[in-house]
Amino acid sequence: MTSPDGITWTARNIPPTSNAFLSIAYGNNLFVGVAATGTNNRVVTSSDGITWTGREASAIRSWQSVTYGKGLFVAVGSGAIDSVMTSPDGITWTSRNAAENNGWLSVFYANDQFVAVANTGMNRVMTSPDGITWTARAAAEANQWVSVTYGNGLYVAVSADGTNRVMTSPDGITWTARTAAEANDWRSVIYAKGIYVALSLGGTNRIMVSKDGITWTAHAAPEQLGWKSLVYADKRFVAVAYNGPSKVMTSTCE
Repeated sequence: MTSPDGITWTARNIPPTSNAFLSIAYGNNLFVGVAATGTNNRVVTSSDGITWTGREASAIRSWQSVTYGKGLFVAVGSGAIDSVMTSPDGITWTSRNAAENNGWLSVFYANDQFVAVANTGMNRVMTSPDGITWTARAAAEANQWVSVTYGNGLYVAVSADGTNRVMTSPDGITWTARTAAEANDWRSVIYAKGIYVALSLGGTNRIMVSKDGITWTAHAAPEQLGWKSLVYADKRFVAVAYNGPSKVMTSTCE
């Protein structure tokens, strides 16, 4: 679905419609989406976000997240050691080996490197200077790390479980456990307008905010939905949920 303002939305078709598309990135004037399921076309591309074209992934893997950096689209997923794929144009993809055969759920490009986090495995973080060669890094705790972002000189990741459901790193290599505002199933974190914002699927307060990535404050969402993804653009935070009547919430931030 697309919206000019984050408020009014229009449904769009993505072929094949039966695939479970989980992530979209934008780079080099192109939107690229990746899917966790489907017999083919687990990648789609669009120049405008409205009309989409199916593309073949490098392998049939459960693709979970895609990002863009250094002139390269990079996607991560699970299913085998080659659960990384890269593409210079979003159309032709090449398989790459992950640092470990883990369930990689999120990848982000910032500070001249790619950083990915996983929900399984011994080392649940990996980094790469180019998206091709990856190095395993130890997470702060063996949690289900679901989302990672970067801002204000700090990488921040959030988790769906564990004692400490936030971890931070100045370099993507050494990570420190932090206490979340609530022990929720945190699913998405971003940095914008000088703050980190995270969303959760459940809990009393399904939003938490931090100025430094270390100390977090809980906030109530307008509806108790399963909030899964968050973005900031055009002076507005926009979040989407997988259930409930509304499924979208916005917050204006000048």
